[in-house]
Amino acid sequence: MNLRDLEYLVALAEHQHFRLAAEACYVSQPTLSGQIRKLEDELGVVLLERTSRKVLFTASGLQLVAQARRVLEEARLLREMAQQHTEEMAGPLHIGLIPTVGPYLLPHIIPAIRREFPDLEIYLHEAQTHQIVARLDNGELDCALLALVKETAGFIEIPVFDENMYLAVAADHPWAEREQVAMSELSGQQLLMLEDGHCLREQALGFCFAAGAREDTHFRATSLETLRNMVAAGAGITLIPELAVPQEKIRDGVCYLPCHDPEPKRTVGLIYRPGSPLKTRYQRLAQLCQQQLQNLCAIS
Repeated sequence: MNLRDLEYLVALAEHQHFRLAAEACYVSQPTLSGQIRKLEDELGVVLLERTSRKVLFTASGLQLVAQARRVLEEARLLREMAQQHTEEMAGPLHIGLIPTVGPYLLPHIIPAIRREFPDLEIYLHEAQTHQIVARLDNGELDCALLALVKETAGFIEIPVFDENMYLAVAADHPWAEREQVAMSELSGQQLLMLEDGHCLREQALGFCFAAGAREDTHFRATSLETLRNMVAAGAGITLIPELAVPQEKIRDGVCYLPCHDPEPKRTVGLIYRPGSPLKTRYQRLAQLCQQQLQNLCAIS
């Protein structure tokens, strides 16, 4: 038995699907399935009820999954403690990012991280907030850069920057001639939104509902780029976070307008597990991100 076998077991418990668990562990499905069978043989315990439709753990299997999680957590802590006594800005670093932050933030920070901390081995993992929080909690991720929301409150939060949201309208929209829009003017308007699971959706809805606007329920986008294209096609208006807004007021058929009274915004920060011995590493990383973004957004 080795730690990798325990990782396979925990991944299968989390995903409840052999293919998805194998993908999460970056191995083939036969490899993961074979290692689980080997683990059963080694322990002399049946861990799974094998059916063609779904994964079912036995009572013994569930107990061993819980213990495996504890073992992996202790192993992760040992590695972090060892790294603390070597070069703190060296070795692997697994960072989680949400889709509405990652593509727009990475071009500004990755070159600086590689330049300032060349001995760090950066691994990037993009997922929605609830998935990142779960993976950070179980030790799959070291830290994450995302919008700070209630789900992140159980971790150490380092605010990196405050990001305004801009109103995106079609280039031929009546408001395109304006310089800014008061949130109260959205009363009665319908706005395009991201699909469920994106924290930006909940944040944008909060501002829109407070202004008297409502969601256009006929369409929900899977990404900010889809939202942008729908706006350009004249299908509606929406809120776009600042890092995703181009320098030009109008580009590719979309006009971007600042909002006021109040300014819709969100705080993007770096989070990590409480008690981590590598807190200095995360603090230095957050500070570097702040320095790179100080001319782009309002620093928290």
